[in-house]
Amino acid sequence: MEGKLQDNGLPLGGLQVVEFSHMVMGPAAGVILADLGADVLKVEPPGGDNTRHLQGSGGGFFAMYNRNKRSLCVDLKRPEGRDLVYRLIDGADVVIENFRPGAMDKLGLGYEALSARNDGLIYCSLKGFLSGPYEQRAALDEVTQMLGGLAYMTGLPDRPMRAGSSVIDIAGGMFGVIGILAALDQRRATGKGQLVTSALFETTAFMVGQHMAQQAVLGEAPPPMSVRRSAWGVYDLFDCADGEKIFVAVVSDTQWRQFCRHFALDHLAADVLLATNNGRTEHRDRFLPALAGLFGAMPRREAVEKLERAGMPFAEINRPADLFDDPHLNEGGLVGVHVTDGERRGELARLPKLPLEMNGRRLNLRHDLPRAGAHSRQSAERSGCTSDAIEELLAAGIIAEV
Repeated sequence: MEGKLQDNGLPLGGLQVVEFSHMVMGPAAGVILADLGADVLKVEPPGGDNTRHLQGSGGGFFAMYNRNKRSLCVDLKRPEGRDLVYRLIDGADVVIENFRPGAMDKLGLGYEALSARNDGLIYCSLKGFLSGPYEQRAALDEVTQMLGGLAYMTGLPDRPMRAGSSVIDIAGGMFGVIGILAALDQRRATGKGQLVTSALFETTAFMVGQHMAQQAVLGEAPPPMSVRRSAWGVYDLFDCADGEKIFVAVVSDTQWRQFCRHFALDHLAADVLLATNNGRTEHRDRFLPALAGLFGAMPRREAVEKLERAGMPFAEINRPADLFDDPHLNEGGLVGVHVTDGERRGELARLPKLPLEMNGRRLNLRHDLPRAGAHSRQSAERSGCTSDAIEELLAAGIIAEV
């Protein structure tokens, strides 16, 4: 890109990224780079990314994964649109795309075509599958959760269930970012870019690898987590006196002694069969009724206070909406963006920041969610277009300001 933006003091300040993406996987990779300081240009069709207008469980996709980006609306099916994008990519460091196999090649925007123009380009392709028999299959997050065994491990026996978030899309995007950062480091030595591919199915397999290893080590197929045999003596959900629930974990012998001391459970602390975690796992029937009665007799607030003083791992059972008022997140873990599309357009949404601190500093909002095409004119200028040429592109519908 002509006229690269100056380093903004963030870890990836000055890095130029062109993102061709929709839904979650590609935008998730892009927003991680953007939050870390990269200049991420989101390329959208003239009417804007359809993800902006999704309803139901997709209604939050655009708002969550597209902050800190700029937006160019351009018709890539027309040669003038492609030429403009070529000029932008000629000066870029990274391209991200998450469209179906072959789609970018048909537009002349595949890795081979773009690396021939810019041999330092890192091209991150986010797909359903890596190379192999399945590589041409269409895939979605839920498809690969089913295929990769995660839905089996999440659900009830004979009733597979996807995880309650787009975890594979997000994790696949994260692995894409890891590959991008590794390729950038390698480019320092070689001067050359490379193709980086991350995929949903292989991401799912990596995430259930612990269960594959469990079978290899123990010689038995792991059951779904909903009916698992826990590795810990106390790893349970308890009902409190006020009808609320609390999850409590006691995962070491030191924690067990602390737990018994803080909750006046001397008789359990003295039970030699419960002195070790393996013993507690084997003899859960000796103490679980007592713990159920203990928590059942106190309101959740009291349980939380006692567990916190005891230094136990525990959790209230929250819904996503509860996090808006979470005191810890409100200390600095949420960022406000203004919704750009949908029925509540213009309203402020407070959403989680990137879960990192660097030198004690959180990564904050620099640019609100972009309107579709908000930076089309600026992008054309940076590609080298004159003012007259930009007006012609706008008039012809090759670029758009929605």
